Amino acid sequence: MKANMLPRILILIFSLSVSCLAHAGVDIQHWTAPSGARVYFVESHSLPILDLEVAFAAGSAYDPPGKSGLANLTQGLIDSGAGTLDEEQIAGKWVDLGARVSGGTDSDRATIGLRTLSSPTERNGSIALLHTLLTAPTYPADVLARERGRAIAALKEADTRPDAIAGKRFIQAVYPDHPYGVISTEASLQAIVRDDLVEFHRTYYTARNAVITIVGDVSRNEAEAIANDLTTGLPAGEAAKPLPPINLPKRETIRVAHPASQSHINIGTPGYARGDPDAFALLVGNYVLGGGGFVSRLMQDVREKRGLAYDVHSFFAPRKLAGPFEIGLQTKRQQGGEALGVTEAVLNSFLKTGPSASELKAAKQNLADGFSLRLDSNAKLLANVSVVSFFGLPLTWIDDYPGKVAAVTAEQVRAAFARHLDPQHIITVIVAGD
Repeated sequence: MKANMLPRILILIFSLSVSCLAHAGVDIQHWTAPSGARVYFVESHSLPILDLEVAFAAGSAYDPPGKSGLANLTQGLIDSGAGTLDEEQIAGKWVDLGARVSGGTDSDRATIGLRTLSSPTERNGSIALLHTLLTAPTYPADVLARERGRAIAALKEADTRPDAIAGKRFIQAVYPDHPYGVISTEASLQAIVRDDLVEFHRTYYTARNAVITIVGDVSRNEAEAIANDLTTGLPAGEAAKPLPPINLPKRETIRVAHPASQSHINIGTPGYARGDPDAFALLVGNYVLGGGGFVSRLMQDVREKRGLAYDVHSFFAPRKLAGPFEIGLQTKRQQGGEALGVTEAVLNSFLKTGPSASELKAAKQNLADGFSLRLDSNAKLLANVSVVSFFGLPLTWIDDYPGKVAAVTAEQVRAAFARHLDPQHIITVIVAGD
């Protein structure tokens, strides 16, 4: 999905769209539209701006066998032609409306976002155009050929870089025989034809498979009308079928030869799913382990004390099912063994002891205090509400966040990490190691 340029004055207005909701609590209203789409709405009249996102359970995990990359192309080409409009005409209309579209895909979902002024002329024109994109994409064959060629070129370039190679081998090993571990190849992209995009859109871009998140300067009645307008004309369809369960990988170390002067090391395993009861304990614990920048244990032991890496970090990436937990670092290839040993020692020590009292206190304070910065604009608020909406989290999740973080204990962190990070299922990938 290509972002469209806005007139300067609108860019200035949008850049100032700071929301007061970060301080006043977030009242998320929820209903099901007559079409069957789930709708989530936060009313905010601080600025005359409307942000919305339409999400479908249509991410890369739903790619058919042998055609990995189809979900990404289906979403990415949705504005390449729609109804009677070609891609240049669509881009021109967005400029005339002073609006912009965005979007993308991950493993679980495909999203199309809209930001527009909330005044009736601009809002109604933008909603109408977005409706055309959602309901009547034409997927021109020549544009598909062009974009498929670009995707293949990008894939070939990535396959020369040790960081990209490490990432691919890591995700394949962490999710063997599961859609989360399937990656695009030149062959899979070449196999995709226009009819595949049309069929994928028909199957997954349906009203009952849609989640609409609306934040901004409209009333509840107006939000209901927007949701109805966007989904009228979509086939009713059904919600996407659940993904297959994840089988944990067996512990393995994978070495990939490469001439790079630095080793790239990824360590990890499936972590946790959105809505997991251990989510906040794992969040706080990871801040101590490797998610807290220079104050994290990994940074202190690997970089500050020994100078073995410029950066070392860890993170959880929760998904509909258990998303990956990952530790990543780069180091001189001649000291890769030492860096790996120190990293593993830090991880094993943390799994045994958990955070100290001082580490726990600092982590909780930083996470709770910093959360308001993730809500200080309509766009940021939309991003958080869309997570609540798509993954079915409690409507109070955003307001509950600081309290949930503050309530985490050291014992909860130890227990949560023990449940989710079994050393017998840890994958290690080393690219350009001696």
